[in-house]
Amino acid sequence: MDTICLTLPTNRACSTTLAAVAEEAAHAARHHGVAVRLLVLDSSDEHTFAEHARVLASLPRVAQVTAHHLDETRQRDLLRRIIDTAGVPDAGPLLDLMLPEGVSYGACTNRAFLFAAALGCRSVHRRDSDSRYQLLDGRPVYPVDHELASLGKRAADAAAGVSQTRLDPSLSGRPVSMVGSSFIGELSVDIGEIRDLDEAVYQEVVGLWAPLDWPEEAKRELVAQSFTGAGTTPFTEDHSTLTLVDPMRVDMCNIAFHRGVYEHVPLSPATDTIGSDYFLIHLVHDARLPGVLHNRTIENYYTGERRTPAGFLAYQTRFVKFLLSMLYLHPVYDAMKAAGDALLDDRHTPRPDVVAGLLRGSLDLDTADNEARLDVLDVSYRKLGGKYAHVADLLARRRRDLLSEARRDIADFALLTERWETLVRASRGVDVPGTRG
Repeated sequence: MDTICLTLPTNRACSTTLAAVAEEAAHAARHHGVAVRLLVLDSSDEHTFAEHARVLASLPRVAQVTAHHLDETRQRDLLRRIIDTAGVPDAGPLLDLMLPEGVSYGACTNRAFLFAAALGCRSVHRRDSDSRYQLLDGRPVYPVDHELASLGKRAADAAAGVSQTRLDPSLSGRPVSMVGSSFIGELSVDIGEIRDLDEAVYQEVVGLWAPLDWPEEAKRELVAQSFTGAGTTPFTEDHSTLTLVDPMRVDMCNIAFHRGVYEHVPLSPATDTIGSDYFLIHLVHDARLPGVLHNRTIENYYTGERRTPAGFLAYQTRFVKFLLSMLYLHPVYDAMKAAGDALLDDRHTPRPDVVAGLLRGSLDLDTADNEARLDVLDVSYRKLGGKYAHVADLLARRRRDLLSEARRDIADFALLTERWETLVRASRGVDVPGTRG
């Protein structure tokens, strides 16, 4: 029997979402004949952790579903054991990259990948704590049905289970390496208020995602697509496409990867940066690994924490750091597109040495474009005034640090990529505590 990992990383209260994800785990076990490891990586406070534990303990027992609810202390202990077993020379820095003090969307998912390897899982299916499943006729619409129908199969064999195929026949022997969809509801990035206040400022700020030398029309097209997911239209019927999945069409709240991808290349461990968990989506596409894009979108919503003054400042800083990361990532993405099949070995698995080399090759880039990005952000946020002027003040105080952190994040990513396969091998056989559901 195959084993899969359905994971929910969280640092906030999310009892309703947790119960819903547990129901998806039970659904997968009952309807797809798999053993499910429900992996909850919980960085929330002690009271919230206890409430989450109560929710998991109250769920009905389901055969072949095992819950693993790990606080940061247990996660750190597991990581230390894995890193010690690996015998790598930079154990301390690697532990910090795997479990940093700051919020890291990439690092929490890397921990899920590593623990999934320890648990013998063939795939990782990720959900987010600030989202919910859509309903059709009162019943949840679970993405896992599409994920398990195709993930890991040869593309030629997966073709019978999708609505349509848009894939070069020469790729039919490659494995389906990613299955994903998007979301409906609020923007995935909490910047809708900027658009409401000043559309021109919104265009200017979001356009900083693009390389600065892009034509204005290309920037406008990018802005129009950015952070909107699948819009607002609710799910009514299934549709799926076997294809090379456009990275702009899927989101990390609604995705699954085969072990043939995540056991070879990790995600960026950058802290306090949105989008640090999206690298593998680009890698799968650029390496021409087949994927399935389906339409079981998840509903995105904002938690109250984002509306607090501290939450607002933190989130805007994460957005700015995302924009600064593009100085280094755009050249890497361009190089991956050019490399194509050279990103893969003869087993159709990604080559971490190639990826790490591309990351390190971007480290010597001139930071002038990021200086320019910060200049635009300063003017834009001050134009909005009020709390956005406070963001501008914060960015001005942290300007030098932000520039150096953007470069350091890429260097850290390269280091982790170079050590990743060793860590994955070391994780096998390490016991991950869990409770039968």
